[in-house]
Amino acid sequence: MNAAWLALPAAYLLGAVPFGWLIGRARGVDVRRAGSGNIGATNVFRTVGKPWGILAFACDALKGYLAVRAVPALAAALTHTHPPAWLPVACACAAVAGHNWPVYLRFRGGKGVATSAGALLGLAPLLVAGGLLTWLVLFLATRFVSLASMLTAAAVAAASWFRYPDGPHLVPAAFTLLAVLTLWRHKANIRRLLNGTEHRFEFRKRKA
Repeated sequence: MNAAWLALPAAYLLGAVPFGWLIGRARGVDVRRAGSGNIGATNVFRTVGKPWGILAFACDALKGYLAVRAVPALAAALTHTHPPAWLPVACACAAVAGHNWPVYLRFRGGKGVATSAGALLGLAPLLVAGGLLTWLVLFLATRFVSLASMLTAAAVAAASWFRYPDGPHLVPAAFTLLAVLTLWRHKANIRRLLNGTEHRFEFRKRKA
């Protein structure tokens, strides 16, 4: 049995675990019916609380990281085969697809930012470290989580082609695919940004 036949479904199912929704339910909030209706960390942060949003981000990133670093190795050990070079990249994409379209929630998921970050951390840690710094600067400058996420995804994808100039370009291709997916999942945010109605993060609650 080829390791990919085991690893790819496992990476998808791992990525599909809806930690944001589970954390919300544990706190008595259905995040699909609160705030933006998204199960991602940002909506958990807004509707459940800051510590729970941070926890949701960490859990979503961890499942992406494990999909890249642990799932291919475990599948190879169970099937007694050597995993192909492209398998971690494919598992990264499968995990993000699982988060965005989770089978457990009738394929209604998040936008894949945290899971992408975790998966890409497993593939190229230095690029992701630069991406996190870029996100922080953009977020502090604009206070738009969505805009910072989209611009960072595009910047990291572009940088990956310079970081890995030689073939077979597996990592840059994965970064680019996930960046395109991130932009596509933020269609509603793009419309709100253009209309001037996008939610701007407030560090302090406004007084009534």
